[in-house]
Amino acid sequence: MGNLTSEITPDQWFRNLFSCKAAVDGGVVRRKVRDMERMVGRQRFYHEIERRGFSAIENGGQVVVFCNGSALRIVVGRCQTLGESLETNPR
Repeated sequence: MGNLTSEITPDQWFRNLFSCKAAVDGGVVRRKVRDMERMVGRQRFYHEIERRGFSAIENGGQVVVFCNGSALRIVVGRCQTLGESLETNPR
């Protein structure tokens, strides 16, 4: 996106994220963590996901948002909660 991302506001970034077809249909959307941090910041992002009743996971520099109220269930793989993450990595 180059300079385009620096020209939009956090509200516009959220509007773009949640107005795509996948989000509107209750599916999943993903964004680069660095873009999310730069455009809206983690705390505001977490707040907005929670406010909407959605869930999100982070892996490999990507954040995946499940745009519905269904519970997540890890069927295979390792899982680390935010609390565990903060204990081992205080950033």
